[in-house]
Amino acid sequence: MLARHHAQMRLTFLGAAQTVTGSQYLLETDRARVLVDCGMFQGSPHDVLRNRVRFAYEPKAIDAVLLTHAHLDHCGLIPHVSALGFGGPVYATRGTVELTRLVLLDSAKLQEEFAAKHQRFARKHPDRAAVEDRAAAAELAAATDEDAERATRDAPPEALTYLREPLYTTANATTALDQCTGLEYGVETEIAPGVTATYLDAGHILGSAIIRVRARDNGGDRTIVFSGDLGRPNTPIIRDPTPVRDGDYLLVESTYGGRTHEPQEDAIRMLGECVSAVQGATGVLLMPSFAIGRTQEVVYELDRLLSAGTIPHVPLYLDSPMAGGATEIYRKYAEYFDDETRALLAKAEAPLDYPGAVMVTDAQASQDLDASGPRPFIVVASNGMITGGRIVQHTKALIGDPAMTLLFVGYQGEGTLGAQLQQGAKQVRIDGQDLDVACQVRSISGFSAHADEPELLAWLRNFSIAPKLTFIVHGDPAAQIAFEPKVKALGFATKVPRWRETVELA
Repeated sequence: MLARHHAQMRLTFLGAAQTVTGSQYLLETDRARVLVDCGMFQGSPHDVLRNRVRFAYEPKAIDAVLLTHAHLDHCGLIPHVSALGFGGPVYATRGTVELTRLVLLDSAKLQEEFAAKHQRFARKHPDRAAVEDRAAAAELAAATDEDAERATRDAPPEALTYLREPLYTTANATTALDQCTGLEYGVETEIAPGVTATYLDAGHILGSAIIRVRARDNGGDRTIVFSGDLGRPNTPIIRDPTPVRDGDYLLVESTYGGRTHEPQEDAIRMLGECVSAVQGATGVLLMPSFAIGRTQEVVYELDRLLSAGTIPHVPLYLDSPMAGGATEIYRKYAEYFDDETRALLAKAEAPLDYPGAVMVTDAQASQDLDASGPRPFIVVASNGMITGGRIVQHTKALIGDPAMTLLFVGYQGEGTLGAQLQQGAKQVRIDGQDLDVACQVRSISGFSAHADEPELLAWLRNFSIAPKLTFIVHGDPAAQIAFEPKVKALGFATKVPRWRETVELA
């Protein structure tokens, strides 16, 4: 447990350190303790286990939480921290506050459902459940000391859709959401004694932010810039990432270090080809996609392709109740949109809609779609890495079907089922069953909501003076190894922090 008092300002890396999930950073001064993001680890079972490791701080000692955006790997542990004693404010943009409500209530509901499923299993198979529980307890005891990054990389292609017990309940999530306060972009706000925050548009999803934190203690002022997840310039719907000119310290994401996305026009062309191929084969196009951000962009591009006559009208099923709610929130915050999307709205067009799209709200209807849905059809379901949500059951049902195309439109973290399939796995394990892969697997990186390496470097070049130290975070090890030398070549001093490492900010 970290000490409350210390001589110097410091930063502890409690997530997104040599991995792409679990974003959480603790900033401590002689007057305040502030968390920047409080995200859930996702991916392999080894990653997920870290959600249950005891916090490195006392939750009731935290003064405030600053949230960059509403994805679960950035906000997912807020109810857990709240339930354990954190009673302070959670700051985010107004759009992020609304999206976070969707995400956290959905997360709590799923955890409760999965816990109930495991309890039913334990009642029917008490001996097997006891063995699993003992194994889970042993893994948890070792989790803090193990090489978590290596365990993630070595994880088998497996997806588990149960939890021993929920990290938090719907009631916990509701309480935490009452602690949220919406802020405007570009307004400096005091969020804790001696600490201010300014939110700048990160261009990643609706409401996403770069956070510029100014902290003061006996050693003077420091400005720390948290990039959050940086979006791409010239992508549909939302604005480009805001340039930042200066900062004493910088945390920059590195998800796509060492990689370059296809040009946007190539990504759109490939999407159209996949739709046309599924139409011709009377098949299924299955797209894993996170409910917030990626789903809206995919629907936008499908609508544009259909309007242009480039693709046939293939029925579209949006199998994510959260995606429908997220799209309504997108519509509400049109002031966050880029000029092109606002112009379409001004002409009474509906760029976030696809004609005849069906929102699948019922779990049984979702399962029936795989068995008896009239082909051809398209399914967009979450989550984007096939680590949870309805996409897991769709994949389980259709992975052996040669007429199914599994199309990845986003990043697949190391150790996830999505990554294993993307890399050519011939057999995977889902819910304890070994399944042969007979479907077609394709990938398009041009729809990523994350900046690629050239775009990250272009954003860094906006700094007129290099920060004292730049921390490379939110990336798998291979991406960070590729990215760090190029950041150094810009004249930036760099560091790749380890999980739970603490650095003093002189």
